[in-house]
Amino acid sequence: MNFVNHQNYIVPNTNEEEYDAVVICNGHFTEPRIADILGASALLEIELLRGKQIHSHNYQFLNLLEVKYVVVVIGGATSANDISREIAEVAKGVHISSRSALSESTPKKLHGYENLWLHSMIKVVGTDGGVRFQDGSKVCADIILHCTGYKYYFPFLETNGIVTVDDNRVGPLYKDIFPPAFALSLSFVGLLWKLLGFPRCELQSKWIDGILSGRISLLSKKDMIADIDAIYSSLDASNIPKW
Repeated sequence: MNFVNHQNYIVPNTNEEEYDAVVICNGHFTEPRIADILGASALLEIELLRGKQIHSHNYQFLNLLEVKYVVVVIGGATSANDISREIAEVAKGVHISSRSALSESTPKKLHGYENLWLHSMIKVVGTDGGVRFQDGSKVCADIILHCTGYKYYFPFLETNGIVTVDDNRVGPLYKDIFPPAFALSLSFVGLLWKLLGFPRCELQSKWIDGILSGRISLLSKKDMIADIDAIYSSLDASNIPKW
């Protein structure tokens, strides 16, 4: 049995109710994930106030029309690609730092642009805004733009440490949905955000519905844990990041 607190922010009061099952579907596009970079992290709080470092969550086509900025974009996925190319239309220079770019093949000017470069990961950021990449190159950045995704964030969920977020991996979860310790009473929808998008969420919801209604059987707690351990071991052996 799950206890759920309801808080009314208009009329301050809190109610507690009991449910047989709770499904977490709160998304994960609210808590920005910031890259952990030597030198940059210590300056982050101050520089965020000055606008020196921002996350793509707060990007609204930076005011680059009046000032020709040099921008370092951290990331290699959709947001980084889209934003870097938009910024390149007006910026003095745009330098993309991607962990998928190999140091021996960078820096590399991207085809069709005179001011858009691909670099390997950042090695260190100086107090003067100097950004040194692992490929040995260095630029003086006016802005560092983190296109580094979001954190999974469940401030409302209390499981006494059984379900945790470790380096942005929510677990342990069977098939990224059911925590064995709380199945069937707790489940998650939408954690595998890179795959299939809304169709995936619909399929997960239908599977949860089938299990909660008794039409589909779930593995035993022991078998679910064994499945999770096997997947985690495989990922670790392949050096695949948790997130």
